[in-house]
Amino acid sequence: MLGMLPSLLANMYNFHEYSYLVLAGSGLNFNGDGPPGAGMRFFITCDPANIQHIFTTNYHNFPKGAEFAAIFDIMAGGLFTIDGELWHRRRVKFVGVISSPWFTDRVAAHCRDKVKDHLLPLLARMASTGTSFDMQELMVRLMFDMTATAVFGVDPGFLSLDMPPIDASIAMDTVMEVGFLRHTMPASLWKAMRWLNIGPERKLHEAKKVLHRFVVDTIERRKTTRENVGHDEDEEVVGDILSSYINDPDFADDDLLRATLINFMIAGRDTIGTTLPWIFYNLAQNPNIVSIIRNELSPIASHKVAHGMGTMVFEPEETKSLVYLRATLYETLRLYPPAHMERKTVVTDDIMPSGHEVQAGDAIFISLYSMGRMESLWGKDCLDFNPNRWLLEGSNKLKNVPSRKFLAFNSGPRVCMGKEIAVMQMKTIAAAVMWNFDVELVEGQSIQPKLSCLLQMKNGLIVKLKKREA
Repeated sequence: MLGMLPSLLANMYNFHEYSYLVLAGSGLNFNGDGPPGAGMRFFITCDPANIQHIFTTNYHNFPKGAEFAAIFDIMAGGLFTIDGELWHRRRVKFVGVISSPWFTDRVAAHCRDKVKDHLLPLLARMASTGTSFDMQELMVRLMFDMTATAVFGVDPGFLSLDMPPIDASIAMDTVMEVGFLRHTMPASLWKAMRWLNIGPERKLHEAKKVLHRFVVDTIERRKTTRENVGHDEDEEVVGDILSSYINDPDFADDDLLRATLINFMIAGRDTIGTTLPWIFYNLAQNPNIVSIIRNELSPIASHKVAHGMGTMVFEPEETKSLVYLRATLYETLRLYPPAHMERKTVVTDDIMPSGHEVQAGDAIFISLYSMGRMESLWGKDCLDFNPNRWLLEGSNKLKNVPSRKFLAFNSGPRVCMGKEIAVMQMKTIAAAVMWNFDVELVEGQSIQPKLSCLLQMKNGLIVKLKKREA
């Protein structure tokens, strides 16, 4: 009578492993139902053949859908929530912005400067005092600042020695946590809670106000800064994403512009800020992999030392060709994808390549977390952290792994537009940290994902650092 609901509720505390075990025991695919009348028919898959069908071959039959847009209503109208021709038109605009040389050069330069002037001095202080700290919080602060600079042209300064309050970042976490809960219950239930302003919906309501206020205040701060240097918004001075939107008549509506900017903030902060702690978590447990990465960085570092550089900061262009470092990032994303679940909606009845039938209106969930752990896809060592699986045998070249098997950057028409920017930022940050410091996990902590649309660590990642004399 209650469908999957009792089993789901009983295993909610361990949702990620539960999903993985269900899919592993049912041949990578599973049909399920919620309570009768709840409108919760769904299909869960991590089957590459089905993923190609959903994301590429029959893409138009599997949009994000109205329910997905309702769940993330704070981003209404943003690229993250829309479909069809409107999505295509806005994607083309955004691709034009982030693929332009001025933007990529600016993001790369700011990433390097932020690491050099803020992250490394802060980490050096932690190392000198032997202080344990939450690496996840630090990475979130770093990525919030870097993303805000790319979006607004304003650095909020969240990554600093005095560790100021990060209300807007916490509000983003709330959006993703309550979004996850909305996915797991009948829409009528969470909408009733929203109307009554109770439970998690009350918390989300407050988070939305915080984010709206952050956007308004940051735009005002941006305007003041530009006026102080003699620019106004009508001038063609392009240095951030907002410059391409603020005078666009298609975004004249304040609510749409605000939702679009929140969309960009979440896309930038959440994906990289969630992945970096998992990178350091895995590297701290695999010193042999750290040694290989340092050997790959060594020729670059030697050249810099010869020119008198002390604390080592690697230019984004210098790390671009580093294959093993990229393989390490990909291996982290395989086992710990920041967006661990994708959701689609069925437009018309269809039959999957696996033979499973789906009906119009069904929700489809694609479990990236489970896919990275399937022996049938990755071999008997699928649970091991092994960057070598990404390299061609006997070669220092990357394998071509199709996106239907490795979905961290999405697939098909909605493939990630900022993939290379994200890889560049992660490489720059990870290289600087791993070259300059030894990272040690503090014993006794419990590392487990929180219940969220993001694969963040529930209790953070508490570490200590030791400064290297390389």
